[in-house]
Amino acid sequence: MQNAMALATTKTILSLSLLSSAKRYRPFLKFPKNPSFRVFPGFRSLCSTSAPTATIEPPESPEQVRHSILLDRLRARHLKGPSKTTPQSKTQESLTSIAREGKGEDFDEKKKKKKVVSVGSFEELGLSEEIMGAVREMGIEVPTEIQCIGIPAVLDGKSVVLGSHTGSGKTLAYMLPLVQLLRHDEAMLGVLMKPRRPRAVVLCPTRELSEQVFRVAKSISHHARFRSTMVSGGGRLRPQEDSLNNPIDMVVGTPGRILQHIEDGNMVYGDIKYLVLDEADTMFDRGFGPDIRKFLVPLKNRASKPNGQGFQTVLVSATMTKAVQKLVDEEFQGIAHLRTSTLHKKIASARHDFIKLSGSENKLEALLQVLEPSLSKGNKVMVFCNTLNSSRAVDHFLNENQISTVNYHGEVPAQERVENLNKFKNEDGDCPTLVCTDLAARGLDLDVDHVIMFDFPLNSIDYLHRTGRTARMGAKGKVTSLVAKKDVLLADRIEEAIRKNESLDALTKDNVRRDVARTRITEQKGKTAAKLMKVSRQKNKTKAALEKSSQTSGRKSSVTKSGKASTPAKSSKAAVKISKPVKTFTGSRKSSPASSSRKASSGGKMGAGKSGASKLSVVGFRGRASYSDKKASLRPS
Repeated sequence: MQNAMALATTKTILSLSLLSSAKRYRPFLKFPKNPSFRVFPGFRSLCSTSAPTATIEPPESPEQVRHSILLDRLRARHLKGPSKTTPQSKTQESLTSIAREGKGEDFDEKKKKKKVVSVGSFEELGLSEEIMGAVREMGIEVPTEIQCIGIPAVLDGKSVVLGSHTGSGKTLAYMLPLVQLLRHDEAMLGVLMKPRRPRAVVLCPTRELSEQVFRVAKSISHHARFRSTMVSGGGRLRPQEDSLNNPIDMVVGTPGRILQHIEDGNMVYGDIKYLVLDEADTMFDRGFGPDIRKFLVPLKNRASKPNGQGFQTVLVSATMTKAVQKLVDEEFQGIAHLRTSTLHKKIASARHDFIKLSGSENKLEALLQVLEPSLSKGNKVMVFCNTLNSSRAVDHFLNENQISTVNYHGEVPAQERVENLNKFKNEDGDCPTLVCTDLAARGLDLDVDHVIMFDFPLNSIDYLHRTGRTARMGAKGKVTSLVAKKDVLLADRIEEAIRKNESLDALTKDNVRRDVARTRITEQKGKTAAKLMKVSRQKNKTKAALEKSSQTSGRKSSVTKSGKASTPAKSSKAAVKISKPVKTFTGSRKSSPASSSRKASSGGKMGAGKSGASKLSVVGFRGRASYSDKKASLRPS
């Protein structure tokens, strides 16, 4: 019985829906794009997803239209799978695609940016198989942010500035695509290696950085088959000349030594197509600017000719101040700046501690208390000093306390510096402490666990470079700063910026002092202005009170004058009574009762003679009486 009633109800609902759909039908009905279908137990569906009625042709008769609408409604309610595309759903899809296109380039750029950041392997960056062999040998699987940004840009032939924090893999970001471009030129253009005619030049500020870059190039050359050599200051000229006389693809070296070889005829510009400036901020900031401009002149002259060969420039830097950026934009017009989100910010995997010292504490003893626990854990430690004398004092003190150290500063010969670095890098742990100046703060790829700043740096850029010696390529590290009283202002600003994860690109000791002085001056000006406002308000109040008192005294004196005109016999007494309450504003001597009575009597006579002509506004006398008034008062009447 219940089944029969349910069946009758279902037939009624279907007939009503068919009739109502015929009346309310419109040509543009909105159906769900991807309907979700559910199958209920005991329900017999009118059609399945594989039924031929699922593909609906454009309706030709009203019956077919009604039937198709009913089927779509039932699918939307009960079936479990999307129906095949109807004309209405096609219209919706086209509208959504138009809406996406209407967002324009911003929509596509956001997608591209997400793809670049989320690259999971070097193959997706467009590197060839022989380059990938070198990458696998290094044991690197996932590219860093600067590598995801820089490798495609260099492969596209763009001149770019790659900016990222120290230890982020900037050397591979330009070396891998550079080698691939050299190999591509050989395969496509038939370019061959020639003696003394390199096609790529990498300029580095120091010999140590040149050696580091040269080692990376050599490791790639085992798979990519290209030839490189190193020419840097501090080495002998003869072996460098011999290496340049062999067929070469790439030269790595310092600007001064490369220019010397060019002047001696050991190297020529003719085939140079790729130029890299590693640690570009250091080179422009530390006096290498003239050498770089001298090196660039022949390349720019060659590129300016009608059929001259241009060159691609790649600048690499861990910091980029506004002054250096201005120099770069002037020297390399139209160059693109590519920066990571971590530029000029703290390294996420490094811990920063600031130990503020009072004047009574011994700084060397504080250094020993920080250093000994770190060495007991087997850490490698770098101790940074600002001057040579400070570096010598620290080295002497630590040796006295049975701590073996090696030195790295400007007065240590180049060959000895290399030996000291090798001792420090040695895994045996004979010399786990490196005492150095800022010469070791840039470009050195060292595996350091702890950085101690015995002398606090003079600006935030040096702070960033020093801290970059630890926590490289995602490893953990620690930075400890000993802060004297003179360095508290800058240290507080840097500590605050690190805590807020703000940029550290423009903080110097002088700037911070200037800012503090300006704030103090502004506060002092504000206090002075407030005091002046108070004084002016008091003056205005006093002036208003005096004006009120003078107005009231004037009214009283006018009343007495009129009284004198009517009763001249009593005018002198009245004048004496009026003159007493009048106070002098300028602080002059008070007039005696006799003189006041004389003045009043003389005034009474004057007033009596002119009272009929006009009304007089009487003002109280101030100061001493004049000499003529005294004479007039002394004459006998």
